[in-house]
Amino acid sequence: MTRPHLITAACDGACSGNPGPGGWAYLLRFDDGRVEEEGGFSENTTNNRMEMQAALALLKRIAQEPRQPGFAIRTDSKYLIQGFSQWLKGWKQKGWKKADGQCVKNRDLWEELDQARLPGVALTHVKGHSGDPDNDRVDAIAVAFRDGKQPALRSGSRPPDAGAPMDLAPPPLQRLLTRLEMADRLAAGGHVLAMAELAQLVDMPHGELRQRRQPWIWRDWRVLPCSDGGWRLQRKSPDPHH
Repeated sequence: MTRPHLITAACDGACSGNPGPGGWAYLLRFDDGRVEEEGGFSENTTNNRMEMQAALALLKRIAQEPRQPGFAIRTDSKYLIQGFSQWLKGWKQKGWKKADGQCVKNRDLWEELDQARLPGVALTHVKGHSGDPDNDRVDAIAVAFRDGKQPALRSGSRPPDAGAPMDLAPPPLQRLLTRLEMADRLAAGGHVLAMAELAQLVDMPHGELRQRRQPWIWRDWRVLPCSDGGWRLQRKSPDPHH
């Protein structure tokens, strides 16, 4: 039996007082519809450290899991993304000193994150509190842990008891979720799609696509024609009247 593949992940951290009590959380989605969540608490920490702890725990968890092409970890922390993707290499070359000569904060976690880095797995930005379901969910879990609560977590790693009803979406909804997650990643990355690729994503006949020459709307995305005959997705801005 083929192992389920990861399709997307999200992580977040929260802290009260900064420094003060904090919490972290991550969420994984698999292509069989399962969801796995995890989180934790720290008594005296900062928001940045909780964001980093969430990403570190997530990277360690998925190290041996098969992943779909384009899999990425979504976070609302630009500090985490820029440190992990841009600054870390320079910090190491300068002996963990910043450009102004000061020591890099959170070096212990940056070193662990660097060790846990996985080839081909990138961190991508999602705007916090923007209505993104997975980002909102990990934020809620992190805040609950920060506040000393024990939130109910979903665990896709444990199969249900024999005979118990499976808490999974129907297969058509699972397939739709996979397509929506892929659309979000394609839009965030600015990727150009061929007509065949777009037809598969939006589940539309090629003939109908060939008749389209102007930008059009598919669910939460604008579909924009490119000069080379391809198409690009752009997430719609939230309606200011809602």
